[in-house]
Amino acid sequence: MENQTGPAATIRSFARWATTPPQAYAAYFIALVLVAGLSFYVGTLRPKKPIGLGPPPVTVPRN
Repeated sequence: MENQTGPAATIRSFARWATTPPQAYAAYFIALVLVAGLSFYVGTLRPKKPIGLGPPPVTVPRN
C-alpha cells in the first residue's frame, strides 16, 4: 500500500489507532461522558414560563 496523505488518511489512521484495545476503552468512556453531558445540557434548555401571566381564573364572571 502506498503512503497516503491528506485528511482521509489521517482520519483512517486515527480510527485504526482508537480501535485498539487500550485506546478503545478510553474512547468509549469519553464518548459516554460527552453524550451524557450533552443530554444534560439539552435538558436544561427548556423555555421559561412567561412572567406576569398567572393561571387562568377558575370561574369566569357572568354578566
